[in-house]
Order: sequence, then structure tokens, then C-alpha cells
Amino acid sequence: MRKVALAVMLPLLIGASEAADAPAFTVKACTGARLGPALEPVKRLFADHAETRAVLIVADGCPALKAYAPGYSDYNRFISWSMAKSVTAILVGELVADGRLQLDAPAPIAEWHGVGDPRAAITLRQLLNMSSGLQHIEVGNPIEASDTNQTLFVADTEAMAAAAIGHRLEARPGSRFNYSSLTSIILAEIITRTLTDSRDPRTRAQIYTAFARERLFRPAGVRNAVLEYDGAGTQIGGSLMHMTLDDWGRIGGLLLDGRGADGAQVIAPEWLAFMKTPSPTNAQYGGHIWLNRPGIGRAALFFGKGPASAVGMNGHLGQLVIASPDSGQGRGVVIVRLGNTPNMRNPAMMQTLGDVTAAFDRGRR
Repeated sequence: MRKVALAVMLPLLIGASEAADAPAFTVKACTGARLGPALEPVKRLFADHAETRAVLIVADGCPALKAYAPGYSDYNRFISWSMAKSVTAILVGELVADGRLQLDAPAPIAEWHGVGDPRAAITLRQLLNMSSGLQHIEVGNPIEASDTNQTLFVADTEAMAAAAIGHRLEARPGSRFNYSSLTSIILAEIITRTLTDSRDPRTRAQIYTAFARERLFRPAGVRNAVLEYDGAGTQIGGSLMHMTLDDWGRIGGLLLDGRGADGAQVIAPEWLAFMKTPSPTNAQYGGHIWLNRPGIGRAALFFGKGPASAVGMNGHLGQLVIASPDSGQGRGVVIVRLGNTPNMRNPAMMQTLGDVTAAFDRGRR
């Protein structure tokens, strides 16, 4: 077992191991014994699953446990990978709340609205539900042949949104689920075009960053977010954001009830309800967020453990923010796990995270 440094806010030591290489757990007293059942599966996250780097549990608004593997600390920003998709969806919701975008109107992508172009029928809702009908290959065979890898890292880094928008339709919009990072880049481009007519990459990136800070990060208490942009100034909204462990926990807190730590409403209740509503084409996916339900293929969360109301931001190599509003004793529970776990080992890790979540079941004694 690798040695794990665990640092939390009040010195209530519960079970420091006698072994020199075992993790020492310190928890905040406000959770009392309620954290107890979660400690064993948290230990397993570090012992059994490749390179867990950080874990945070916020229970009923209390930052109850924070854990770092050696070499990681509060000073690190951790990559989002696909957790960024949910952040992008929250920002889309801000523009919907402002009346500047409409969920069921055709997506405002001028390139799709030429005479006879069937892509003109694609709605914002379908993009958010990953059911646009566009031909996007998320994981290719070989892997480097995937549209996602080619766009993010090889051929289209200067203009990712243009590449994503240019794909043809392969299915009727709204008829088929197709998980796609390029879809999220299109949504980030829609945000940018709604905010500015500028084509200057620097201007576009600055305006997007300012909007994200003003409407999401500042009211949520997020202090250290870094957003990445392509050469055209489009935020890489499906994959590339960086935040500290605490900041990922703050985003998770928003997914409980839309409110920041100070109680202020950050996400409109109706938008949060939309994000958590199962897509017509895959019941385990909502509006750019995963649901703890059965659906198409292998479960993305841990259906059968923890409440069905739990939702998750799920990123490549085991980046996870779980928000479970019906766990704990009051406001709910947020669990963040960050690391570098090969995807083939993710199902076992997800079951362990399910055990952590289930430890806060309100019926548990």
C-alpha cells in the first residue's frame, strides 16, 4: 500500500495505522461517526486502484475528509478531462436563463443553416443530450484514429470547433446516443458566438473566461480554475479545464441544489433539473452529466449502490465528481476522486466509489 498523506481541517484522529506505509486519516469533527463507514472504501481507493492522487468528501456542507497521495497538495490543479463537459453545460444554462439561447430551438450554428442542410434541425437540447446525430467517433480503432484525438492533439488544434461543426449527419437528430467530446466543443463555440462577434482568438478567450468567472466560478467560490483554448480562441469545453481538489468539490456542491457554499443560487433550479433528467436516447445520461441509472452499455456510475438521484462528472483516467443530494443528513454528499487509472480498471474503482457513497445512506445506522 502506498503511503498517503491525509490533511483535513480539525485534528480529530480516527484510526492512524500502525504501519509506516499506511494512510493516516484525520477528519473534521462536524461529521462525527457518520464518516466512519466511508473510511474503509476510501482507503481502498488508494490501495487497490492505480494512482489515486486525491480524494475529497464534503458531507452536508462540511469538508469532512481530504486525502492526497505523495507529491500532490492544495497547490496542484488537476485536469478535468471529460468532467469539463458538465461545466460547459452549466455555462450554456446561464445563457438560457438570460434568454440568449433556447433549449429547443435549432442550434445557432450558421454553417448548418444552408439550403437543404439537414443539420439545421439539431437543437441545443440534442447537443446537450449527446443525440445530435453528427458522425463523431469518440474512441477509434486504432485510438489515434478517433475524431477526438485528431481534433484535440493532431490535425485540428488551431480550429477545433470548425472541425467538429464540419462533420456530417449520420442519424436523425434526437434518435441515437453518441457520446462525443466534439459535441461539447460545439457547445463551447455556441457560448462564445453568443457572447461576442469577434474573430480574434485572444478576445474570444478573454470574453469567455470573464463570463465563466462572473457567472459560475466567482459565485461558486472557485478560486483557481484554468481554462484551455484552441488556436481560434474556443474553449476546449469537452476536455481541458484545471482546478484544485477543493474547487472541484465546489463545482460538485452546485450539482446538489444549484447553490454555492453561501446559499446563493448559482444554477437555476429548472436548468439543474434539466441536466439531471434522463436523455430520451440513454437513461444514464442527462444534460451533459452522468446519472446513477441503468442505460446503454456499461454503467458510467455505480447503479445499485447509493441513491438513484446521484449524478457524476466522469472524466478520462478516473476523474470523478459525485454529487448525491439524497445522501447524508441534510444537504447531501459530494465525493471527488482524481487520479490516473487506466479505463479497464475504472469499473472496479467505480464500485468502490459506490461503497463510499452508500456509506452515507440516510437509512444506514
